[in-house]
Amino acid sequence: MDDIRTNHSNEIEGEREVEPARPTGPLDSGAPPTADNSEQIHSHSYLLAVEDEGFLKREEMRALRFQLEYAKADLLLRDWGIRSTIIVFGSARTPSPEQAQALADSAATPEEVAYAKKRAAQTRYYEAAREFGHIASRRGGALAPQHRWRDNVIATGGGPGAMEAANRGATEAGAPSIGFNITLPMEQEPNPYTTPELTFRFHYFAIRKMHLAVRANALVVFPGGFGTLDELFEILTLQQTGKGDRKPVVLFDRAYWERVVNFEALVEEGMINRSDLDLFDFAEDAEGVWSCLLERGILHGAGEERR
Repeated sequence: MDDIRTNHSNEIEGEREVEPARPTGPLDSGAPPTADNSEQIHSHSYLLAVEDEGFLKREEMRALRFQLEYAKADLLLRDWGIRSTIIVFGSARTPSPEQAQALADSAATPEEVAYAKKRAAQTRYYEAAREFGHIASRRGGALAPQHRWRDNVIATGGGPGAMEAANRGATEAGAPSIGFNITLPMEQEPNPYTTPELTFRFHYFAIRKMHLAVRANALVVFPGGFGTLDELFEILTLQQTGKGDRKPVVLFDRAYWERVVNFEALVEEGMINRSDLDLFDFAEDAEGVWSCLLERGILHGAGEERR
């Protein structure tokens, strides 16, 4: 038995004494260095698709960029429990009282004084949008989530003027508010009153418009220019044609809107039906806007989770 153990031990020790042959070639640490592959590593083709900005911005990838722009905002809004919104439109040029006062203080010529007075008169739109943002946030459900879902959260185009005012009122109420910004040749920066995590930026107007419309419970429109008119008529057309559900639409300052848009002429010329004028209401103050929304049956605190 001792001889067997001794022989077996010697075999094991013998195996340990024999080192396996080391491979030779490029993998051998002692071999000459391989050829330089830095050009391959730094080639754009070697980037992961998600890391390749040039690839993602190709014309052929536009459909994918549409999808990404929609999905990013949609997922983040869901994460925050935003079920429905009240959209507030209005001119980015509407001055705040602070801005109007600064204009008045710096006015030196008669023309500048006249301009400052005109802008000062428009601060009532800013103050009304601010008050409405506060009222809607306090009463509409933005501060009272149900099963984590918030309703009637103020949402704007995210810029200055009337948009800033509505976001400001919501912030002063302690509620979240949304800014759907757009990339423009002359960059529009977000106003400082949107909730940072709900401040978005879009390249495509179409995707921005979809987000403005898709979860809106109501539309409130303050005096504005081309952009405001575009958004207003987009929503009215969706409702007129039945492509969108009927939701309350309120125009602030009847005198302004009837001077800028001759709705009666559209009826007289047969371009719209008289019943189309029932798609919207007018209001003259923030409480009046909220009353119109209630009379039109604005939904809040109800409804199924968006799928």
